Amino acid sequence: MSSIPAIELKGITKVFGHIVANKDVDLVVMRGEILSILGENGSGKTTLMNMLAGIYYPDEGHIFIDGKEVNISSPKDALDLKIGMIHQHFKLVDVFNAVENIVLGITDGKYDIKASKKKIKETCEKYGFEIDLEKKIYEMSVSEKQTVEIVKALYKGADILILDEPTAVLTPQETQKLFNVLRKMREDGKSIIIITHKLHEVLEISDRVSVLRKGEYIGTINTAEADEATLTEMMVGAKISLDIERSEPQNSVDRLIVKGVDLYSKEGVQVLHDISFTAKSGEILGIAGISGSGQRELLEAIAGLQKISGGEILYNNPKTNAQEDLKDKTPMQIRNLGVRLSFVPEDRLGMGLVGNMDIIDNMMLRSYKKGKSVFLERKKPKELANKIIDDLQVVTPDAKTPVRKLSGGNVQKVLVGREIASSPTVLMAAYPVRGLDINSSYTIYNLLNEQKEKGVAVIFVGEDLDVLIELCDRILVICGGAVTGIVDGRTAKKEEIGLLMTKGHGGEAK
Repeated sequence: MSSIPAIELKGITKVFGHIVANKDVDLVVMRGEILSILGENGSGKTTLMNMLAGIYYPDEGHIFIDGKEVNISSPKDALDLKIGMIHQHFKLVDVFNAVENIVLGITDGKYDIKASKKKIKETCEKYGFEIDLEKKIYEMSVSEKQTVEIVKALYKGADILILDEPTAVLTPQETQKLFNVLRKMREDGKSIIIITHKLHEVLEISDRVSVLRKGEYIGTINTAEADEATLTEMMVGAKISLDIERSEPQNSVDRLIVKGVDLYSKEGVQVLHDISFTAKSGEILGIAGISGSGQRELLEAIAGLQKISGGEILYNNPKTNAQEDLKDKTPMQIRNLGVRLSFVPEDRLGMGLVGNMDIIDNMMLRSYKKGKSVFLERKKPKELANKIIDDLQVVTPDAKTPVRKLSGGNVQKVLVGREIASSPTVLMAAYPVRGLDINSSYTIYNLLNEQKEKGVAVIFVGEDLDVLIELCDRILVICGGAVTGIVDGRTAKKEEIGLLMTKGHGGEAK
């Protein structure tokens, strides 16, 4: 490892209006090392890396690459300095194949696809990438798309790679493949920075860990000297428990019964294939699957937001002891039946909340039709908004702040709090902790457990298999819109679930 840092940041400050995203941050990244950057939601991790990638420009401070001070005012400047960033949301052209995406934007002379393909293959062989260069992006899995992005950065000469939440939607097997590639790149002298929330992965893959808290640099520790408790305390500033206490289901009854559900997209593509399962009162049913496997469509079908083309969705109503058929009913018709399906959708500001409305008005979206007067009653929604702000520690000036001005994690807290407050009998939560820091995530897990203990049937769609195994009583695994298995959360292994996530159609639920 060279004694001269590949990257050195000194006194980096970035301000957006009244919000200080980064304050006087120092950071060092050496050649031939993997550095993880940890921090709570809103701690400034991505903002700091976006300044290295030329997306933002620092208000104060200095950036040094290989000991020389540089000015990075655009992504092109970053690339000229051999810095490449792989974002959470890939920047690929869906109708192009891998080769076309990799060479896209290169302006040095004419495109020579044949020569480019040879060079790309050499890169793939060198680091152990597995990729079909002729495959269209829209035909690829998330893992394959990520591979294209990394190869694209290497093809364009990157020696410093920044990966933002690279394992968020990968199976354990795909994660291990990625880590093997990163280790080979480290051996080749590349500098790799990983932004992630997954502490066990940090401890497995990185050489050192740097921690940010509320935009400020807290410190760097050698991974060999760290554990999850140490890293959490550095991030939060206090010791917190990382245990999820799973209680045993009590007096469970079948609350929601899904039988042979099929669903087609507007384009006529089948996205759900013969889905069958039962959600029981007083239990948490997890749903695991690679992103885009039909999780969102399944929950939307149950909530009445999408019409199924075949099968049944039945609800055993605890008030009437009658079984209600939910198929083809609108969300309002479902609510009028007395079915309390609370839905925390994947798209927080799409279906979940209205960005231009304040927190109080977003509470009223769930209750305004109950009033008998033509005048809207704001006292109870205001009380609820303030209770959610206090209980979930929502960072906001007050309850009258427009939701769009909150960070993604705080938007999620408002949404989850509102849905739980509606006293559901079935609570469906899609990625409820996405974008949340560790402390807030465990608050949400505890809330879901409280609902379970109240007899609510909880359906939890998650992407962290460790959490699914620790939190859920049973885990339904889907791949390509079909059920490939249902496993016991108490005995399940990550590798077992990972295999089911990539099994394809034809698996039988147990």
